[in-house]
Amino acid sequence: MSTKESNRLLAEKFAENWYFGLREKANSGELVAEKNFKEAAKQYLREYETITEGSRNPIYVRGNRRRLENYLIPFFGEKGISKITAGLIQEYRIFRQTNSVKRYRHKAVPTTRPARNTLHQEIVTLRQVLKTALRHGWLGHLPDLSAPYKTSEKISHRAWFSRKEYKLFYEATRERVKNPRQRRYKKDYANFHDFVLFMANTGLRPDEAYRLQYRDVSVIEDKDSGETILLIEVRGKRGIGYCKSTPNAVRPFARLRERNAAKPSDVIFLKRQTTLLNTILDELDLKFDRDGNPRTAYSLRHTYICFRLMEGADIYQVAKNCRTSVEMIETYYATHISTQLNAAAINVRKSA
Repeated sequence: MSTKESNRLLAEKFAENWYFGLREKANSGELVAEKNFKEAAKQYLREYETITEGSRNPIYVRGNRRRLENYLIPFFGEKGISKITAGLIQEYRIFRQTNSVKRYRHKAVPTTRPARNTLHQEIVTLRQVLKTALRHGWLGHLPDLSAPYKTSEKISHRAWFSRKEYKLFYEATRERVKNPRQRRYKKDYANFHDFVLFMANTGLRPDEAYRLQYRDVSVIEDKDSGETILLIEVRGKRGIGYCKSTPNAVRPFARLRERNAAKPSDVIFLKRQTTLLNTILDELDLKFDRDGNPRTAYSLRHTYICFRLMEGADIYQVAKNCRTSVEMIETYYATHISTQLNAAAINVRKSA
């Protein structure tokens, strides 16, 4: 440390005052070593994984740990918690966009720009760690975590199947069952065909469907509609919820249960058949919609929502059945369905 004094006596006086001031702060408890980000992250994980056990999806909890270990701790780890400013957070965004990161137990991969949602999730995890530090008095205030220079993003609809495209798709999966290209995969083809029908008639998210066990699904007579449907207990990212299917989901479920000689605790969908999905979509030239959005297993959920809205279903009930919000459906689904527009209300004419 330099006193910036050219006179020796003045320098000694400055050093003496500095020393006694420091000793006074140490005696009063004011001089305390600052926690670094790594320590705050450790405290956050200890609290979060204990307090939220059972109330948040384990996959989501593991995702937060992974984001910390792979990206946030290597960048912020040894920095004092008060040194994490809005400017440093912006440096982190630039770093993630321009550097290849060696992930935990993985090799470094070529530089790729993380998806917008990926970076958003990392900033959310960072905010949660800083809030933990704030609660414990290690931080005076939260820095500004908003992304500067951000413009309003174009809202694009989710990739789904029109009625004609959906019919083309499920007829192709059914043809695979009737005339399998390899006999040993006939059972896999049959399971995939029923997966397509099940998903398009329940609106489940793929991860929700892959966690389903047979005991989570009941065949019931619905009092309101008088139809035979499925009542599904869904374990998803928001905990446990319920879903009522359309009648067209009952037969695929029954076939799956019979074909796989299932026990109540068995998983309904034994494996993810992503390769088969993409192969059939490519053969039908349906992999991408007209806007270039790729179709995935998630597109079957989007198809379910769009079909229900086109049939005139109540948007609140659809949102509730799909465990999402009315705002999400209005933003990403209802905006591009022509049947949601009331021509009589639009083409109003004043009487002469």
